[in-house]
Amino acid sequence: MSLRPGRSATRVAPVESAVAFTRADSLRRVALAYVVAIGGGAMWLLVGPDSGHRWLDALYADLIATGVVFVVSRTYGNSSFYDAYWSVVPPLVFLYWWGFGPLGIDDARSWLVIVVMGLWSVRLTLNWARSWPGLHHEDWRYEQLRSRAGRAGIVVDLVAIHVVPTLQVFLATVPLYLATRRDARPLGPLDVVAVVVGLGSVLLEATADRQMRRFARDRRPGEAMDRGLWSWSRHPNYLGEFGFWVAMGLFGFAAAPAHVWWVFAGALAMLAMFEAASIPMMEARSLERRPDYQQVVERVSRFWPRPPRRTA
Repeated sequence: MSLRPGRSATRVAPVESAVAFTRADSLRRVALAYVVAIGGGAMWLLVGPDSGHRWLDALYADLIATGVVFVVSRTYGNSSFYDAYWSVVPPLVFLYWWGFGPLGIDDARSWLVIVVMGLWSVRLTLNWARSWPGLHHEDWRYEQLRSRAGRAGIVVDLVAIHVVPTLQVFLATVPLYLATRRDARPLGPLDVVAVVVGLGSVLLEATADRQMRRFARDRRPGEAMDRGLWSWSRHPNYLGEFGFWVAMGLFGFAAAPAHVWWVFAGALAMLAMFEAASIPMMEARSLERRPDYQQVVERVSRFWPRPPRRTA
């Protein structure tokens, strides 16, 4: 389970040497880890055995890169090394499918996909870089998951915090593979819908994050956010993320309508993760730490937006 995207949720990391790292040092180490990880995945694609399926080769490379990030996370005792991986890798996977596929650089649908996905990726990654304090902090949920697992903590770290999110994001990205095949349908109205939903979702996430930052600067101790978008949904950032992956499924549906039975499976997996894991953990912590949050729960929708209820 990954916290991406989400509100800032950190704890002091256990590695004593991490306190010597400045925020800039921390970001450089994450960037270097990603260069090595992505390089390892690319090397597999270049010299590894060919499965005969570009989507499967990309999955193997993705898992190899995830393994590298996991090793670095364990080395530094901080699994927040993985957080930005969520938004960095999907555009690279799509570019591999497009660049090594049968369609040329003039393919209009692929350009639409990379523009929408690129905007999502850059915005979400920059938002993470802006909010992450550095290697002396780690998301509290990672520590909670590991501590609950006891001796199996390293397995939980590998599977739940690194591998499962990679598989979820890959599943949500796979519909775009259909857009890079020679038998993809021509550009049509459904692609326009996908662009509108995708850009609207990116805007929703960006607005929600901006409103939360403004609130966090001035909030009173224990005060809970219930303004702007956050007055219509207690988790508008998760709503925007779900909408973005629905848009990726729409691109796949537009390219190959016969595959409609599975192209939205990744988006639904995202929704299930938010509803069953990420949101409940955030809700429990907010109720514990913010006395006003129970009033927000009574007034504001949990996920799907609606006008706030009036309370007596």
